[in-house]
Amino acid sequence: MAMANVTVKQFAEVLGVPVERLLAQLTEAGLAKKDVADQISDDEKMQLLRHLRQRHGKAGGEGSAAPKKISLKRKTVSELALEADKRGRVSPTRKTVTVEVRKRRTYVKRGAEEMERAVNDTERQRRMDEAKQALLDEAKRRQGEIDERLRVEEVQRKEEEARRRKEQEEEAVRRKVEQARLAEEAKRQAEEEAKRQAEETARRQAEEAEAARRVAEEAAKAKQAAELAPDKVDRAAAKERKAAEKATKYGRTELHVASEMRGRRKKRPKGRGVVAPSAGKHGFERPTAPIVREVSIPEKITVAELAQKMSVKATEVIKTMMNLGSMVTINQVLDQETASLLVEEMGHRPKLLQEDALEQEVLYAADEDHEQLPRPPVVTIMGHVDHGKTSLLDFIRRTKVAAGEAGGITQHIGAYHVETSKGTISFLDTPGHAAFTAMRARGARVTDIVVLVVAADDGVMPQTVEAVQHAKAGEVPLIIAVNKMDRPDADPDRVKQELSNHEVIPEEWGGDTIFANVSAKTGEGVEELLDAILLQAEVLELRAASEGAATGAIIESRLDKGRGPVATMLVQGGTLRKGDVLLTGQEFGKVRQMFDETGSPVEEAGPSIPVEVLGLSGTPNAGDEAVVVADERKAREIALIRQGKYREMRLAKQNAKLEDVFSQMAESEVSAVYLVLKADVQGSVEALRDALTRLSTDEVQVKIVGSGVGGISETDVNLAIASKAIVIGFNVRADATARRLIETEEVDIHYYSVIYDVIDEVKKAISGKLAPEVKEQIIGMAEVRDVFRSPKFGAIAGCLVTEGIVRRHNPIRVLRDNVVIFEGELESLRRYKDDVSDVKSGMECGIGVKNYNDVKVGDHIEVYETVEVARQL
Repeated sequence: MAMANVTVKQFAEVLGVPVERLLAQLTEAGLAKKDVADQISDDEKMQLLRHLRQRHGKAGGEGSAAPKKISLKRKTVSELALEADKRGRVSPTRKTVTVEVRKRRTYVKRGAEEMERAVNDTERQRRMDEAKQALLDEAKRRQGEIDERLRVEEVQRKEEEARRRKEQEEEAVRRKVEQARLAEEAKRQAEEEAKRQAEETARRQAEEAEAARRVAEEAAKAKQAAELAPDKVDRAAAKERKAAEKATKYGRTELHVASEMRGRRKKRPKGRGVVAPSAGKHGFERPTAPIVREVSIPEKITVAELAQKMSVKATEVIKTMMNLGSMVTINQVLDQETASLLVEEMGHRPKLLQEDALEQEVLYAADEDHEQLPRPPVVTIMGHVDHGKTSLLDFIRRTKVAAGEAGGITQHIGAYHVETSKGTISFLDTPGHAAFTAMRARGARVTDIVVLVVAADDGVMPQTVEAVQHAKAGEVPLIIAVNKMDRPDADPDRVKQELSNHEVIPEEWGGDTIFANVSAKTGEGVEELLDAILLQAEVLELRAASEGAATGAIIESRLDKGRGPVATMLVQGGTLRKGDVLLTGQEFGKVRQMFDETGSPVEEAGPSIPVEVLGLSGTPNAGDEAVVVADERKAREIALIRQGKYREMRLAKQNAKLEDVFSQMAESEVSAVYLVLKADVQGSVEALRDALTRLSTDEVQVKIVGSGVGGISETDVNLAIASKAIVIGFNVRADATARRLIETEEVDIHYYSVIYDVIDEVKKAISGKLAPEVKEQIIGMAEVRDVFRSPKFGAIAGCLVTEGIVRRHNPIRVLRDNVVIFEGELESLRRYKDDVSDVKSGMECGIGVKNYNDVKVGDHIEVYETVEVARQL
């Protein structure tokens, strides 16, 4: 390791020896060094080291023991005089103290190894100092660069602010100039209008003077004619008045008032010698031709808006509608056809607007022709609840999906993209419970092939038949998977026989439906099922464009607390990429992120691939069509138009007609169970709303006052408090604020994860509101043995109680030959001469029937009571 040259003085400081001694040792080693500033190289240091080693070794060989350690002692004695005592007082006799100081210093002679080690340590320390200095220099250089960059950025920022300020000032100046120009233009137009009005006034005055002259001449002629034929003049004037009234009806003719006649009425100028006759004439100028306007009519328009477009009063529109046979209000919404007839009736030209013109334009732009390529099939798994749909798909996917569902029951549609050894298949797993009919129908609409799972030990069930109907309605090919073949009581022939009753004929029986015997537990027949699916897909020749704007359908949607609206979309054509603008139903947004069924992020998705999409403005309805558009502004406009249509549709439904008022009055006595429903996904909300609404009866109705996707919020609880509703959370929970309000107001809230429990609990609530059923229970029977006459009670029946007990205050029936001839109550009940409240079986008594005296021997008197029995759904 090379070392840099050092001076004699530096080397002496490193070794810790005097400079003179080091110079002497250098001279003894044969090195001519005379001055302390002379340089010593590494070779000279090694030569000095060898000399010292040789000299020490020679001295040791001669037996001279040179001292390795020398101790120097020094002693000094001094006297210390004390000036004052401890309290600070000066003693009259000064004291002197002798102080002796002894010092000892020991010098240890260093050997060659220690000197070499000291040299190495010194060199190492020097290198460390140099490295530290280099690091400090590098840090200073980087800090300088950072400071310079910050300075440059600050300068750029100030320049940008100055530029922006300058632009704003220029914009303000430009705006002021524009305002001044507009004001000048308005002033010029006003001057031109005033000049034109002055010219028009002069022209009108000239015309009026001419008209006055003609009127005077006509008046003179009329006077002469009146003397000859007064009846003819009256008829002409009446005809003229009638024509004028007809011409102005319903505002079809606009009359322009002369400029001097506008505003307040002025006095007639004096000096005119001729006065025009006023036979039915008004103070307006002669009427012009009717002004016919072109009225733009959207699909929905209110009466007030239509009147404004025609520049007439709303009362005129309402009168015209009354003449047409319809009673309307000023805020009532009219459809396009009715508004068109009304506009034509009032003398204008209707122009029908298509509000979906923008939507059609955007969709047409997105519908481009691209090469059609083969795509994977979309397969929907259907069947009755607990027949093994999810378990069969679980075996294909090699995952445990069924264990993750509440109670092992699929609660909403699951979309999975599976890479099998036979090819790629997209599966849709639909719920089998009866409440999810709408979700199964939606799955049948977006699918290519339906795999109907039927348990071999259970046979065809109600939801199995419903799935067959959905598949036939959608004209979708059907493949029957007879599951649970590992059970000992499995009977596939029974399944074929029962399905044949619903026009599902297997191929071996001459039909066109493929049957596959499988076992989701052992995997038996799964490969044959996949072969059948891919064979059916080849027959269908499924193709889609993999390029261009993506189109598809929303399978499911939910509101995630951390990620916002999340929609499961099945891409049906094109390629959906991250960053695309997606329009679906009433919602739109830019695709911020996409995930596959495993939760892994993906950048794009092709045809028949299901993905979860983040970035929409809200949760779309399940089943809505989705399309990628190029312009986000147009997507927003279309979404707002759709939302407006939805609001108008709801308002139109809320317009109360006369028959609706009577029906509401009739239903006012009907009890109701009010519910606020919140679920995790949109499909579950729809299914629960449909299932719970169907529980309504003639006596008790189930009314959903609020529903939505996501957790239970404070707004939902306030709605439940206002409407006295029960809050139901399906796979969701209330937040902290809502929980505090629930505890304070004692709101009835229930959490569920299985739809069976929701339906059962609501049934119990409905049963509690049902009117009890009134039943009659016979408690006693008495046989008439004799009849007595009483002046007070009339006919008294002497009876023997044959069954039960006869009570005084219970209603009775009189039976003759087992036919009821009278219903009423008892007036008296006696044993011997005492009034009693009841008489038991086997005892005799006297019975007086109120308001009935035709009791005969042999009749039977039946005593009964009414019992209220709680009803169950």
